[in-house]
Amino acid sequence: MKINKVLAFDIGGTKIAYATVDRNGKILNEVIRHPTPAAPGAAAKLLKTIIAQFEDQIDAVAVSTAGTVDRTNSRITGSVGNMPEGYMDTDFKALSAKPVVVENDANSAVWAEHVLGNAKGHDNVILLTLGTGVGVGIIADGRLLVGKSGAAGEVHFPVRYDNNRLCGCGRYDCLEIYMSGKALSLEAKAAYKDDNATSHTVIEGLKQNALPAVTAFHNWQEMVKNGIVIFADIFDPEVILLGGSMAHFIDYKRLNDEANRMIVTTPFKLKEASFENDAGLIGAALLCVQKLEKKAV
Repeated sequence: MKINKVLAFDIGGTKIAYATVDRNGKILNEVIRHPTPAAPGAAAKLLKTIIAQFEDQIDAVAVSTAGTVDRTNSRITGSVGNMPEGYMDTDFKALSAKPVVVENDANSAVWAEHVLGNAKGHDNVILLTLGTGVGVGIIADGRLLVGKSGAAGEVHFPVRYDNNRLCGCGRYDCLEIYMSGKALSLEAKAAYKDDNATSHTVIEGLKQNALPAVTAFHNWQEMVKNGIVIFADIFDPEVILLGGSMAHFIDYKRLNDEANRMIVTTPFKLKEASFENDAGLIGAALLCVQKLEKKAV
């Protein structure tokens, strides 16, 4: 089956983005974004309406989504508090007469970087997406490492044992709650001694070299570094990429040098991801082509 054009969706907890993408990962039209509807049934209704507008122009539908995924049956099967309940177990195959492929958003993003982005030419890659939470995509020996539910690489394991911070998964002191955007907000509240301080407060404060902002950012970046070291030692990558809204503010040279001194595996390169908000769309489309044309990923 030859796939030339895909309608790709990127579904997150707050927005749905979509665009048509060609078989080589080129976005063919302006990316359109809608708020993510939360009501049961509203999600399927919105996607079905959008698909109907494009169905005679496309060969397949690709979905990149937060949460765990049943890749065989194209369903979202779980979420760590980041998806509306209305999306759970949505039957995406029923929304179109064309083939539908569903993939976890972190897996989609790292595949886009591996094929076309800042990890092109490298077969062992980690992508850490630093947003409200932390998404992890893994390429090992040129293959996408997904696990049985598409959720390999979840960062919900403890890095402390004193019940210091409650994570979105319901447990305390997971790595995510120390290296995400939410973690920077918690550092901001402590440094500014203000419960209204957020990560945005820190970013604005850094422009004036304000001491609370410098302190909060330093503490947060140290935990990001520790997370990088954990993944470097487990997976021995050639490249680790940082993506998401917080990745722009990282001191890459410093973290690259310091993390490489801490690891026991071989050196890696730390880089910023290249596709920003479009990585999920591009990667989902590329993976859709690979799967439907029955090529190994």
